[in-house]
Amino acid sequence: MSRDQAAEIARGATVDVGDATTRFLLYGLLPGWFAPGLADWAMHRRTRIEDTTGTKESLIHSLMMAEVGLPIALTLRYEVNPLLLTVQLGAAAAHEATALWDVRTAVDSKREVRPVEQHIHSFLESLPFGGLVSLMCLHSDQVKSLLRAGRGDPDAWRLVPRRRALSPAYLAGIGLAIGTCVLLPYGEELLRCRRAARARKRRARAHRAVLRKVKGS
Repeated sequence: MSRDQAAEIARGATVDVGDATTRFLLYGLLPGWFAPGLADWAMHRRTRIEDTTGTKESLIHSLMMAEVGLPIALTLRYEVNPLLLTVQLGAAAAHEATALWDVRTAVDSKREVRPVEQHIHSFLESLPFGGLVSLMCLHSDQVKSLLRAGRGDPDAWRLVPRRRALSPAYLAGIGLAIGTCVLLPYGEELLRCRRAARARKRRARAHRAVLRKVKGS
């Protein structure tokens, strides 16, 4: 489709598409990520992750959050360019691979992965791609630059601070939401899994001690 054809289709729009998409990303998609994340944590708790897959699956969850969190943090602070797009694309691919590992780990264990949890996973997997595609549409010039390996652009492969920085209030709000809806619940999950693992080890040592006493007598 040519630029003129695209302009003809968009003619009559009452808002600036770029502005509307940016607002959607900042105030819709990114905050909306927290709801399925909390719902997924609640499903892990309900199915007693600490007594099934335990610390292993909880650490996989932490890895997935890092794979999503790093590109988000960079995008909030730096201009979109070939370097940042490469990080985002790589993180999205890594997140998808880790998500498959996560589900396989749960399915191969005693933990029941219910249909509701699987549906929650579909949101958590699709949101990164939705955000990335929207960002690529907003910065199609940088996508073209990436396809040219950044030739002719001296800033293509370095982090460039945003020319129009996001407000401190917005960044503080997102940081608070991440702490409340991501770090706190999933930190609690990891701590719960570690405690359960230590309790199992204590019980196992006590059981072995009893067996030794029985054999000794």
